[in-house]
Amino acid sequence: MSYTVAIMGATGAVGHEMALTLEQRGFPVGQIKMLASERSEGRSIVFRGKRCPVEVLTEKSFKGVDIVLASAGASISKKYAPAAAAAGAVIIDNTSAFRMEKDVPLVVPEINPDRAADCFKAKEHPLIIANPNCSTIQMVVALAPIQREVGIKRLVISTYQAVSGAGTPAIEELVEQTHHHLEGEELLDMECNAFTHPIAFNVIPHIDVFLENGYTKEEMKMVNETRKILEDDTIGVTATTVRVPVLRGHSEAVNVETRKPISVERVRELIAAAPGCILVDDPSKNDYPLAIYAEGKDETFVGRIRKDDSAENAFNMWVVSDNLRKGAALNAVQIAELLIQRGLIRKK
Repeated sequence: MSYTVAIMGATGAVGHEMALTLEQRGFPVGQIKMLASERSEGRSIVFRGKRCPVEVLTEKSFKGVDIVLASAGASISKKYAPAAAAAGAVIIDNTSAFRMEKDVPLVVPEINPDRAADCFKAKEHPLIIANPNCSTIQMVVALAPIQREVGIKRLVISTYQAVSGAGTPAIEELVEQTHHHLEGEELLDMECNAFTHPIAFNVIPHIDVFLENGYTKEEMKMVNETRKILEDDTIGVTATTVRVPVLRGHSEAVNVETRKPISVERVRELIAAAPGCILVDDPSKNDYPLAIYAEGKDETFVGRIRKDDSAENAFNMWVVSDNLRKGAALNAVQIAELLIQRGLIRKK
């Protein structure tokens, strides 16, 4: 059986990755619709060796569509997801639009696959499943087995996030600024559009807008989404999210305080056995996760696991993943695969 799939935001970095992921995983696509704004009219995207024309997104774009993979921005999802649902399509939304809505499941298939079915029972936002934030996804894949074994009391998180998380214009800005600076132009004289300051040869402790509590919206996503996915509102979470001049692949330093004692050896065992995780942890060989090794790969890589001697029942770990793959496109496609495997999506 094959399905009609629409990619909403098809011309963006994540949209391109969604199409690639569908193709690489042999997803049963019978027909694909590439949807984007009027600015992309006339463009085309290659899928399975054929050029697919980009269609202008309207509320009538979803007739006959079974699955919508949405990555066009929260305001676009808010506007068009109800129309897609009214047409009978299941929407897997990669934006922040619905993540914290009570009746919208926030799903990472390796952790809470059963939650996916909740969208079919929702009254307020039926047929919508939310894809978590990229920095949250990779972290909770590593944390879930720890939470199940001994419980998590508190998390202190510092992220080092690639520019691709801010889209194609951000990638282009990093590349252009790097070239200009190597040719002698002063960084502080450069025009900045994607970021508030030059990103080339720089580190910016600011992702998304600042909130009244002094945190950024990105940081609070990690706080709230982690609790929702792990189903524990008592976990203390504090985060500092930082943009770094890396094209692709988010890295995170995570300090974990557990409710019960656990050895570093046991943590390594749990990570090594966790679905979607690969343990890379041999300091004697300088073997630890790197963003350049994670690029283009589906897994989350974990290493630098060590006891925190400053606190009881605490340890540190380093978590790396491709933010466009597991952090976005792959997780969305995995959710779609899960729905099909469980017979939850029915052809119209």
